[in-house]
Amino acid sequence: MTALVAGLPLAASAQSQFNLTQGVTDISNRVYDLHMTIFYICCIIGVIVFGAMFWSMFRHRKSKGRKPATFHENVKVEIAWTIVPFLILVGMAIPATSTLIAMEDVSESDVTVLVTGSQWKWHYRYFDHDVEYFSLLATPRDQITNRLDKGENYLLEVDRPLVIPTGQKVRFLITSDDVIHSWWVPAFAVKKDANPGFINEAWTRVDEPGIYRGQCAELCGKDHGYMPVVVIAKEPAEYEAWITEQETIQREAKEEEQRLLSMSMSMDELMELGERVYLGSCAACHQANGQGIPGVFPSLVGTEMVKNDIPGHIDIVVNGKNGTAMQAFANQLSLREIAAVVTYERNAWGNDTGDMVQAADVNEYVNQ
Repeated sequence: MTALVAGLPLAASAQSQFNLTQGVTDISNRVYDLHMTIFYICCIIGVIVFGAMFWSMFRHRKSKGRKPATFHENVKVEIAWTIVPFLILVGMAIPATSTLIAMEDVSESDVTVLVTGSQWKWHYRYFDHDVEYFSLLATPRDQITNRLDKGENYLLEVDRPLVIPTGQKVRFLITSDDVIHSWWVPAFAVKKDANPGFINEAWTRVDEPGIYRGQCAELCGKDHGYMPVVVIAKEPAEYEAWITEQETIQREAKEEEQRLLSMSMSMDELMELGERVYLGSCAACHQANGQGIPGVFPSLVGTEMVKNDIPGHIDIVVNGKNGTAMQAFANQLSLREIAAVVTYERNAWGNDTGDMVQAADVNEYVNQ
C-alpha cells in the first residue's frame, strides 16, 4: 500500500500549516509518514466510494426511466465489502503497531530525566547527576497584558529550558505534583500525561542541535496556557560541560545557603526579597495586593494565620495544602526566600505584625 502513495506530493503537504508536524526525530518521522500514508489511503477510499455513489445516482436516475432493482441481498457483495475493509485495516494496523511499540520502548536509555508538572511550571531532575530545577514562563507580563508587542516566541519561552544531548537516547519519567498536566513537544512526537501518583514514560533521540518548543496539552487550571516546554539539544561535549557547570552551581548554592543560616537579615532586606518572591511565585493566585480571588484563592490580608500563626504560615508555604491549588514551595524556593516571603506577607498590605522570620527558623521547622 505504501507504494501506491510513494509518488504523491508528500513534500507539498508537509509545508501546510494545517498538517501534522514532521518533527526532527526518527520516531516523529515515522509517525508523520504513517499519518500521510493512512491519509492518502482514506483519500483513495473516499474517491472510490463517493465516485461510485455519484455515478450510480447519475446513471440510474429516475428521469432516465431506470427501474429500481428488486433483489434483497447479494451474498458475494456482502462478503466482499466485509473482507476488503478488514484487509485494509490489517494493512494499516501493521505499520501503526510497529510505530507504537517503538514509541513505548524506553529500554537502553543513555540519559533519564524526571519531568514533574505543577500549577503552573515544570520541574526537571537528572537521575544520573545532582542537577534539578524549575522551568517557568519567561514571557514578560507586559506582553500578556498588551502593554508591549508580542515577541516571536510569545508564551513559548522559559527561564530555564531542559537541556539534552544529541545522538543519545533520553528517557523521560513524567508525573505531577497536583492535577493532570501533559508534557508535549511536537517535534519529538512526545506527548504524555503527567498524572499525580503515577509515572508515565517516553523517550526521544535528537540528532541535530537546536531549540524545540512545546507546552502543556492538558487543561490544568487558570494558567494552563502559561506553562510552555522548551528543550535545547546540545552536542554531547557541550552537554557534558553544561551538566558539570550546573552541578557546581547547585552544590555551591547549597553550601552558601548553609553558611547563611547563621546570619540574620534586616526587616528591609526581608521585605525587599520577600516582595520579589511574592510577585514571582504567589501573586498569580493571591493577587499583588494580597486580596486573593474570593471563592478561589484566599486573601492574605488580616487573616488569623497571617496575624497570629507563624508556624502554620511557614508550614503552608513549605508543604502546601492538600486538596487545594496551594502547592509546596520547599523545593522551589531557598530557605532565605521562604523566610522572606513569609515575613513580607505578615507585614505587607496593612498586616504590620512586625514579625521577622529568618532562614534559620524555616530550617528548624523543616528539620523538626
